Amino acid sequence: MDTLSYKTVSQNAATVQKNWVLVDATNEVVGRLAATVAYVLRGKNKPGFTPHVDCGDNVIIINAEKIRFTGDKMTDKQYVHHTGYPGGQRFTTPAALLKKKPCAVVEKAVKGMLPKTRVGAEQFRNLHVYEGASHPHEAQKPTEIKVSEIR
Repeated sequence: MDTLSYKTVSQNAATVQKNWVLVDATNEVVGRLAATVAYVLRGKNKPGFTPHVDCGDNVIIINAEKIRFTGDKMTDKQYVHHTGYPGGQRFTTPAALLKKKPCAVVEKAVKGMLPKTRVGAEQFRNLHVYEGASHPHEAQKPTEIKVSEIR
């Protein structure tokens, strides 16, 4: 038997094929959208997935202001951050954050689903979130995908 046929092939930065993908967030549930986008950013939808390499696609999310939460999460859920000063803990709801920075809600959700490592930080840089239907990445010719079609 030829033992070379059983060799596992790992991808590296030189052999990775990165595509551009467009996702429309209109009327999508935030958590389900974020899980799907994180899956594509990591490259788990590709047959040559390698965990320690950034082998995922570049993802463009449009219409970020039109996302939705299930249940009462729009008013009951809280995002917490700390200013760095004593007593500097600050809270905000998704409703308030959507008014202030609509893209931040989607970015926070996706970032929380990526690995907390250098590779995860690299993969997060491949995410581009925009409010509205226009984006500056037309030259890359992104392929549009539906959230329900992944996996």
